[in-house]
Amino acid sequence: MLTSLQNPLVKQLRKLHQAKQRQEQGAFLLEGTHLVEEAYATGWPLEVVCCTPEWCDRHPTLYLQVAHQATRVELVSGAIIEAIATTTSPDGIVAAVRRETATQPLNHAISLGIALETLQDPGNLGTIIRTAAAAGVEGLWLSADSVDLDHPKVLRATAGQWFRLPMSTSEDLSGDVQRCTQHGIQVVATLPNAPLTYWQADLTRPTLLLLGNEGNGLSENLAATADVQVSIPLAAGVESLNVAIAAALLVYEAKRQRTQAAQ
Repeated sequence: MLTSLQNPLVKQLRKLHQAKQRQEQGAFLLEGTHLVEEAYATGWPLEVVCCTPEWCDRHPTLYLQVAHQATRVELVSGAIIEAIATTTSPDGIVAAVRRETATQPLNHAISLGIALETLQDPGNLGTIIRTAAAAGVEGLWLSADSVDLDHPKVLRATAGQWFRLPMSTSEDLSGDVQRCTQHGIQVVATLPNAPLTYWQADLTRPTLLLLGNEGNGLSENLAATADVQVSIPLAAGVESLNVAIAAALLVYEAKRQRTQAAQ
């Protein structure tokens, strides 16, 4: 059982708290039973799994499953788990997995997708991913100047749905939006002063939804690529909605319209 903080593996895993190290090592951390369980269920390759004997006793079936799938499994002390994890009360398991999303191109011929520009808050991004997966969104593009897709807080906020939504960090978000347009995808931008409300837009068509930065919204250049601009009506004195709430309204309005059209 690993008990030393000076162990090379422990040092390597602790470095994954940093975005630069996640990029250099090509890996990121999963903290907690639920995330590891979802990674296993979706076939995501587990590289290193560290867990305490107490965790193994509580989850014998999952332990056998991940031990069979993972490249390396180590029993570690509670102090080691606490050192590896970014949370204050880890539940006894942390895994390192390969960082694959950034290299997988998404399908531009989708029925419903989301493009996010300069999103900064990991909680917002995680909530959007969770909501998008629940609503059946088929792809999510994130501009390269946004928070990392594999930021620990993003992963936790997805409640395990991170593995069920095709996602990519885009070095050329405008180009990806234009490629969707070339496949006949309607591009819908969310703007505070757009005359059309989001429920007035036809979202039964193949659609890519554009949402922008928490403080500044969409850039003029990206907003200009849209076929349709929509707003979310707000009561007097209310300046804006949280971007994750806005995304939820849009994707579920699309789902509502499509369900109604199919009846």
